[in-house]
Amino acid sequence: VANLEPVLLSGTVVKRASLHNEDIMRQLDIHEHDSLYVEKGGEIIPKITGVEMADRKPGAKPVEFVTHCPVCGTPLVRVEGEAAWRCPNQYGCRPQITGKIEHFAARRMMNIDGIGEETAELLYAAGLVRRIGDLYRLRTEDLERLDGMGERTAAKIVKGIEDTRLVPFERVLYSLSIPNVGETTAKQVARAAGSMDALMAMTVDQLKAIPDVGPTIAQGIYDYLRDPVCQANIEDMRQAGVQMEMPHTEAAGDELAGMTIVISGTFTHHSRDEYKRMIEDHGGKNSGSISSKTSFVLAGDNMGPAKLEKCRKLGIDIKGEDDFLALLSR
Repeated sequence: VANLEPVLLSGTVVKRASLHNEDIMRQLDIHEHDSLYVEKGGEIIPKITGVEMADRKPGAKPVEFVTHCPVCGTPLVRVEGEAAWRCPNQYGCRPQITGKIEHFAARRMMNIDGIGEETAELLYAAGLVRRIGDLYRLRTEDLERLDGMGERTAAKIVKGIEDTRLVPFERVLYSLSIPNVGETTAKQVARAAGSMDALMAMTVDQLKAIPDVGPTIAQGIYDYLRDPVCQANIEDMRQAGVQMEMPHTEAAGDELAGMTIVISGTFTHHSRDEYKRMIEDHGGKNSGSISSKTSFVLAGDNMGPAKLEKCRKLGIDIKGEDDFLALLSR
């Protein structure tokens, strides 16, 4: 991110703009104290598009890139084909470990009430949690010894960890911080594999056959499941009774089979999450963005004008709640 002298742009004062990655910064040949051309991508996100070379000061220094992790000091690495440099010390770099704990406990993952950024840092600093499997060994008395941790909060956290046994397998998979596996991909993988044991036995080619799983994601899943630390985490969770397979349920229907649907706006009859489940239960696929592959948009009140305009340009159908529910009841 570039720190800029404040400038008024499209109605707002811009002080920071995206630099994307090293490749783009080198392509732009950005030096310290340069005068830059900035625009708003999609009228929202400020980004740098060029440098005014005539204004460059004599002796200006090119931007220097860090070569080592600023926290643990490990030399950074760049995977072939990727733009980002990363710290490879995933089991010894504090922010990576605490970030995985926080991700694991988040509401859309394992939903452990009481574990956020601050508590994850406390657990790491006290030596209580160095990998997510350690959470299943926490006791109330361990937590009560932490700074600012009372008996009620400690009990709430332990109860939250116990309740992860009820979390569906697809969310368990999402919680594991598998590289490039987001919520939608985790659902696809969980449903295709059916169980953790079956997933761990799959080859890269079998993983690539799953919808939304390309070569990079497939290799990432395969490598993750063969990492000894990740295997230990999975075994700790298994021993604690965490769900390791999909329930055997019949599909509600196939009315939306092969369709990709975008949800936008606010709804009256059901919540957005409920509509997402309906789409998946009836064979459809949820997407967060409108494209030429979108079958239709399920629109509630206050659908954004940008999405409306994109639907118009692409000729994509817009269905209201009543029309959508009628479609499912045919």
